[in-house]
Amino acid sequence: MRIGAALIALTLLAGCGQKAQLKPLDGSALPPAPFGAEVQPDADDLLELDPRAAPDRSTELRTRSEEREDDPFDLPPE
Repeated sequence: MRIGAALIALTLLAGCGQKAQLKPLDGSALPPAPFGAEVQPDADDLLELDPRAAPDRSTELRTRSEEREDDPFDLPPE
């Protein structure tokens, strides 16, 4: 029983590391070009992230020491 579970787990894990060129299945095509697009994007173009989807992150939240503004929702407990 344990050997079978380990074999299944290893098989699933091996499938996660596959890196190959993406292409549509035989008999199917890529989705139609977006409205207004002049060229049909290929699979690699469709997988590129829009800069708004993964923005660069600033690790420093404040560049200098500043007084906090008064928070009208920071009320004392009743």
